[in-house]
Order: sequence, then structure tokens, then C-alpha cells
Amino acid sequence: MILRVISTEKILFDGAVDRVTLPGSCGPFTVLENHAPLISTLLRGEIVYVAEGKEVKIAVEGGIVEVTDNQIVVCLN
Repeated sequence: MILRVISTEKILFDGAVDRVTLPGSCGPFTVLENHAPLISTLLRGEIVYVAEGKEVKIAVEGGIVEVTDNQIVVCLN
């Protein structure tokens, strides 16, 4: 899967991941390979992803995420 995390100022991450957990407005959720398409708003919290066997956390204030065809695009506030 490819995860792209972008803000108005810069690209925070753009690369392959094994999984990603996001702070959705209806509660946290995890995206794995071949996840069903979705769009969700994000609340304040952490995006947690695993890439190359390492877990990484990004603090966020909110935003929106789109998941389609093993691509996860996160636009932050």
C-alpha cells in the first residue's frame, strides 16, 4: 500500500506501508492491504503507520483521508 500524508506546507510522508491507523471522526480505524474504498474526516490524534518493520507516529490536528486501490491519501488541516 502507498500512504501519502500532506499538509498545506509540505509532504510529511509518501511511501509504502504495511498498515496505517487513523483517528477517524467515528473512532480510530486501521487500513490494511485491499481495504474497501472510503472517505473519512480525521480528528486530533495520531496517525500510526508501519513501514519497513518500524512503527512511526505523526500527531495531527484533523483532516480528511481517502482510501482507494491500496492508496491512502491524508490531507491535514
